[in-house]
Amino acid sequence: MSTGLMPAGVLSPGGNLNAYVQAVSAFPVLAAEEEQKLAEDLYYNGNLEAARHLVMSHLRFVVHIARSYNGYGLPLGDLIQEGNVGLMKAVKRFNPEKGVRLVSFAVHWIKAEIHEFILRNWRIVKVATTKAQRKLFFNLRGAKKRLAWLNNDEAEAVAEDLGVDVKHVREMEGRLSSYDAAFDAGEEDDDDSHYVAPVHYLEDKRYDPATQLEDANWEENSVNNLEKALETLDDRSRAILQRRWLSESKATLHELADEYGVSAERIRQLEKNAMKKVKTAILAA
Repeated sequence: MSTGLMPAGVLSPGGNLNAYVQAVSAFPVLAAEEEQKLAEDLYYNGNLEAARHLVMSHLRFVVHIARSYNGYGLPLGDLIQEGNVGLMKAVKRFNPEKGVRLVSFAVHWIKAEIHEFILRNWRIVKVATTKAQRKLFFNLRGAKKRLAWLNNDEAEAVAEDLGVDVKHVREMEGRLSSYDAAFDAGEEDDDDSHYVAPVHYLEDKRYDPATQLEDANWEENSVNNLEKALETLDDRSRAILQRRWLSESKATLHELADEYGVSAERIRQLEKNAMKKVKTAILAA
């Protein structure tokens, strides 16, 4: 954005941040009468020069607001840029007939753009999607009186102050205490990084020949042990287990009760005892 008074690069927070802050601080704050006149010129006549003056005179306020979000570890220049977008949206929508100063109206728009930017970039995985989560995300740090985890009384007090459930306070506290980790530790990481890098404990070994052979042997051994365990049962108990658990079309307790001429409860008892014998036999194998 060029002011006509200095090079455009000076008014880019993505460049020399100190020079940018000095430049925007040099713009005088508008008096109420002057601001009203410019706002009316923009609102009724669509005068873009008036919009430029309104934006330029309020850039210092964006810097002030953006600095309050430094604790999220994002570049201040990026926060200012997003806040400037919010300021321009506010200027576009500002109605001079409402009787309020532009800075009071613009605060909401500036913070909204910065909030969206932080939520998009603070973590790889979104930590706040609902209204309650967003409120907690931006207020929980300030509400905490100390660095330690909240006790029950503190969590309830925070929940009451912010108008949310205690469980949401606990959930967001846990999210804020977590961190993102690179899947594969980089060369610049310290010597202990390989103990926590997910690549070292999330390996996909499904197609490893040794793993496939081990799985095949385990499955074959399990089938053999099950067959041997079933052989230890009497014919009726073995048939009940096979019909209840090993057949594609599983029989119900009442169906087996009618077939064997006993009660459904008796079938359930036979099934339970057979299961216990099979489990004992498998463990002993």
